[in-house]
Amino acid sequence: MLQKTQGIVLRTVKYKDTSWIADVYTDVAGRASFLVPVPRSRKAAVKPVLFQPLALVELEADFRPNTSIYRIKEAKSWHPFTTLPYDPYKSAIALFLSEFLCRAVRVESDNQSLFSYLRHSIVWLDECRTGFANFHLVFLMRLSRFLGLYPNLEGYSSGCYFDLLNACFTPLRPSGHSYYIGPAEAERLTTLMRMNYDTMHLFAMNRAERMRCLAVIEQYYRLHLPDFPELKSLEVLKELFD
Repeated sequence: MLQKTQGIVLRTVKYKDTSWIADVYTDVAGRASFLVPVPRSRKAAVKPVLFQPLALVELEADFRPNTSIYRIKEAKSWHPFTTLPYDPYKSAIALFLSEFLCRAVRVESDNQSLFSYLRHSIVWLDECRTGFANFHLVFLMRLSRFLGLYPNLEGYSSGCYFDLLNACFTPLRPSGHSYYIGPAEAERLTTLMRMNYDTMHLFAMNRAERMRCLAVIEQYYRLHLPDFPELKSLEVLKELFD
């Protein structure tokens, strides 16, 4: 059945010599895979150039039951980017976040709240002109809520540790495992969790502090998502912000 959907591109993989497979998070089917044919003319209804990391696309596809890869009849951009593909810092963030989402968002059922969050965040990054150095940190911390992984921030008092494995503060250093952060970083965590896109520029961090925050966030996700791999694009992000 032909159906229109909006989607956020997570990744593309070459499939034979005549097509690509695009993994897209859609507003009607959650995560889904689509066959993107290599165009044979300039007037082709589907152009692979539309399927860049985090691109916002509108698709008309044949959503047939019991099919794992859907065929696209028509595709177009529903929010053409103005800065994201052309700013090296933003494009590195987009590459990292698209790989992160590809590994973290595996459920195929639709989630309108998650889709709206992703769409709003991507448009915000594209339209923001300055002060977005902490964007990926805020994005990942708030993403945890939509994946059911939001940490328990209650019960904090000065001197607490944060237990990454059990996702909670504790007055005593956790025993039996080493997945925790000490009191100084635990106090910073409470500050980080108050960030949003409009206020994050007020929280000054140097490169080392920002990369440490990202390392802790990545470790947290790896502890709570099965088979979460090391991300290749993380090194690109580290080098660019070095």
